[in-house]
Amino acid sequence: MYNLIVTTFVLILFTLPFNLTAQDYEPAHEGWHYVLQDAYEESVQTNKPIMALFTGSDWCRPCMRMSKAVFDQPEFKGWAEKNVVLLELDFPRRRSIPDEIRQQNGGLQQALGVRGYPTVIVFNVEPNAESGEMEIDDLGRTNFSASLEDFAETIEAMLK
Repeated sequence: MYNLIVTTFVLILFTLPFNLTAQDYEPAHEGWHYVLQDAYEESVQTNKPIMALFTGSDWCRPCMRMSKAVFDQPEFKGWAEKNVVLLELDFPRRRSIPDEIRQQNGGLQQALGVRGYPTVIVFNVEPNAESGEMEIDDLGRTNFSASLEDFAETIEAMLK
């Protein structure tokens, strides 16, 4: 039942139109994808899983601390480039976000059962051979990490 719900939701996300306002949006973390379809396409091209960060970039203190300690580190960018496709799913309070992005982020939050921030989920998106619908294969999840070393070790264990 869970896979059916996630599959249906992912199909809806892949068909949402993203207009110019969504294209003008910039994620809080430079270089990260913010549209699932874009992350999926890179994931297929590179054969790497998607690493989604659910964050409240402008109000969540643990999110800000984790960004500073992990995601803003130059070493992280190199590590990520070798291992994952980055997807930011932000829930800001002080910063404007296009409706399409808000709907996508909220839908993924609900479909994946995210209840707090920061949450990092590593997953693959794959077509179902029988139905042709897209399914999410959840490889693992984690929350706050205080250092890049701890974070990378946790994520690498999911990738094995």
